[in-house]
Amino acid sequence: MTMLDTFDHEDFAATEISRKLRGMVSVVIPTRNTAGTIAATVAELKLLVEDGLVGQILVVDADSQDGTASLARDAGAEVRSENELVDGFGPCRGKGDAMWRALAAVTGEIVVYVDGDVADFGRHYITGLVGPLADPGKQFVKGRYERPFRYGESEEPAGGGRVTELAARPLLARLAPELLAFDQPLAGEIAARRDLLESIPYACGYGVEITMMLDVWNEVGIEGMAQVELGTKRNAHQSLAALSGMSSEVIASMADTLERLGREDTGRLKTVEGTGPEIALRPAFASIASGQRASSANG
Repeated sequence: MTMLDTFDHEDFAATEISRKLRGMVSVVIPTRNTAGTIAATVAELKLLVEDGLVGQILVVDADSQDGTASLARDAGAEVRSENELVDGFGPCRGKGDAMWRALAAVTGEIVVYVDGDVADFGRHYITGLVGPLADPGKQFVKGRYERPFRYGESEEPAGGGRVTELAARPLLARLAPELLAFDQPLAGEIAARRDLLESIPYACGYGVEITMMLDVWNEVGIEGMAQVELGTKRNAHQSLAALSGMSSEVIASMADTLERLGREDTGRLKTVEGTGPEIALRPAFASIASGQRASSANG
């Protein structure tokens, strides 16, 4: 079995990556009411613009009511409403849909997705994620990190990422064990070559990361993938009810994707029709790209 290459963000420096990397980098931040963190995130990214590594900071906002879009724009980001990107697909249907629609507006050959609600985000997230892509053999990189868990005024060094530990990783161990090498299979911190991302479908909701990982694995194999240590990630913890809904989407997305790929080296999750959440899937962006990019540019 091929081993997953694992790196540390300290292995890479912005100037060295810029020298080796083929193509410009677009950083995409899907946001929904992240006024408390978005300006600091964009400020960190602006430093990488000055270094010449990042060519585009694109915030795709869910028409937030807390001023996220204005704060991001004032900090120096390009801001687009998720509902104004891509014609013919109706209103945006969640995080994965926003990530997919962002492909209509990205200008770089390398696309980096990062969450907009990370309290300890730093530019090392980007240098770490992009660094392995300087190797032409690498196509896709996910972040790994510790997830501190905060309750009240106390913080434990671990305990966040409960859907990952209670749903995603146990299922991968049974169904696609090669991918268990990813410490954070649901990480929202992802870097990939744009042509690869445009060749795969996207799940619309919280199942986007597990669906993407399975589809990329099917396309390029574990040898074309990598993970990178990013330190810590602190963001808001969800309620148990919200986590239950997220877990259901992740499980349903994994079941649908494994069935769709039909690989002989994976297991299957038997599902009963009409039970569990319905997983909406957007087509590979390459199949609709030409008209959508022109429309997005005019928008």
